[in-house]
Amino acid sequence: MTPTEFNASLAADVPPTNLKPPAEALWWDAKGNWARAHDLVDELETCDAMAVHAYLHRKEGSDWNAEYWYRRAGRSFRRPDLREEWKALVDFLVR
Repeated sequence: MTPTEFNASLAADVPPTNLKPPAEALWWDAKGNWARAHDLVDELETCDAMAVHAYLHRKEGSDWNAEYWYRRAGRSFRRPDLREEWKALVDFLVR
């Protein structure tokens, strides 16, 4: 799947079946379901999941929690604008 295909899939009611949990979390986040997105990455210990987890906490306004998960992820997708961060994560995760 490409980022373009991922974005097109947002018109559907359910995510594509081939998405890994971190990418699926971004899909649900784009659909406005933060809680479902968070549930998908909350217990995962992969760098990808922790990066999405950080983004989700930043989006909810919990900066201290986001910073914790950014450090654990060990990579920086953080952007000044949340939409740009979401796009950077999608571009990386659905490559």
